[in-house]
Amino acid sequence: MKRFADIHLRVPLKDVRQAEKMIQKASELGYSTIGIPFPPNTTREQVNQLQQICNNEKIDFVSRTNLSPRNSSELLHELRRYRKKFEIIAVRCNTKDVARQAAKDRRVDLLQFSVTNLRQRFFDEQEAELASQALSALEIELAPILQLTSFSRIRLLSRLRKEAATAQRAKVPIMLSSGATNQMLMRSPRDYASYTIIFDLPLPFALKALSESPLSAVERNREKMSPDYVAPGIRVVGRKTCD
Repeated sequence: MKRFADIHLRVPLKDVRQAEKMIQKASELGYSTIGIPFPPNTTREQVNQLQQICNNEKIDFVSRTNLSPRNSSELLHELRRYRKKFEIIAVRCNTKDVARQAAKDRRVDLLQFSVTNLRQRFFDEQEAELASQALSALEIELAPILQLTSFSRIRLLSRLRKEAATAQRAKVPIMLSSGATNQMLMRSPRDYASYTIIFDLPLPFALKALSESPLSAVERNREKMSPDYVAPGIRVVGRKTCD
């Protein structure tokens, strides 16, 4: 049975009861894994609280943060500081400088671009080439598309068609997520996958973008965060203890 992930469920961190309802609904909709975004400076207690709710619902919890650096230097500083704290790191690329640096940095999992300001969408052939070499993925959030007015939605879908085609040509992974901030915007994995037809993403590819692609990224990062990890393919299998 295929396992699905919503790698960006934006639950209200200050409203635990509402967050719990959204997590419960995610389980009912068929998700086995959810990624919850936290501020970079969040406390361990806050993360543990949401993780426990996920455990109670038998959902695999993934800690995530969204970085919004002003320039590439700030991005590098934040990656050094927070990479080992979260299982998934997304970068909102508000400038081309940040977009290019994020695409070529192996510490970045997801590339995010503005939904409302198309001038801040920098996913072109050059960006895709850099991302293909660094394992960064293009994240497409689906709930915000549902909220756009007709004209804004048409313009965004036109851009997404081009970006999805560019990503597929360069073999850049695409990850679909909800980006939902409330229960009304949440949909089942197959419902979300069916929406991608409107920007020409084939259904099998869309289903992979909600399952294998995010799950493999989480697994890869968890391995790297393990104390036994040395390098890709190299792990410590036994530790010598001193009497």
